[in-house]
Amino acid sequence: MPLSFTKMHGLGNDFVVLEAINAPIELTPAQARRIADRRFGVGCDQILIVGPPRAGNADFSYRILNADGSESGQCGNGARCFVRYVRETGLTDKKAVVVDIRDGQMTLEALDDDTFSVALGVPAFAPADVPLAGFAAARRYTLDDVPGGPVMFAAVSFGNPHAVLDVADIDTAPVATLGPALESHRVFPERVNVGFRQIVARDHIRLRVFERGAGETLACGSGAAAAVVTAIAAGTLDRDVRVDLAGGTARVVWDGPGTPAYLIGPAERVFDGRLAVAG
Repeated sequence: MPLSFTKMHGLGNDFVVLEAINAPIELTPAQARRIADRRFGVGCDQILIVGPPRAGNADFSYRILNADGSESGQCGNGARCFVRYVRETGLTDKKAVVVDIRDGQMTLEALDDDTFSVALGVPAFAPADVPLAGFAAARRYTLDDVPGGPVMFAAVSFGNPHAVLDVADIDTAPVATLGPALESHRVFPERVNVGFRQIVARDHIRLRVFERGAGETLACGSGAAAAVVTAIAAGTLDRDVRVDLAGGTARVVWDGPGTPAYLIGPAERVFDGRLAVAG
């Protein structure tokens, strides 16, 4: 079946965007993997599907498929691309839109033509909410049976699970070995995104993220938020933090427990096209 698509990226975290407002699009995991393949398809970290709202107060709904065909509940960089897409394609003229996602809703806002803010929701730290199995609630957790263990990490969910480790230098962090080992570790029943955080100052971090279902990406928006809020909760960062990722710089703002975290940064439209998806 032929599909029209738009290729976009947020700080190098790239997406194929499909519009399914009037005609539903259901992709099998194999079809999603084919689209995401960088040799045989368009190539992307995730596929974003723009759909009609499911709730009366929403403007749209939003599905995220990872490069391996699995579904994700949240993507901060993708959300910024989403709001740019619906405004530039004439689907809405609102500056702020409410979007139904898999596990709730989020509000997306255009601050100007190139900068967008995403309300990622209130971070969930309880192990059952991450989910993280076999631990009582704590600021940090320890695993022994991983490469280079023991490893200490913080855990949080923004509708998708995150583990965050502190490293002295992200350039030499063991992302390629420890990332996949933690992503699929048994204590994470839904797998996990793994962030490697280097704290530069109280308002500045550097970050690399090994994303579940995608591997290391140039940027991960919810991963940036996870790295910031877990450090704010531990008292090591201030409320407004610059996050340097391989693909560029974002900001995360969080006022503490019970309040939503905000991710602020750019989104870019790269090109439009049509693709053939085998049945």
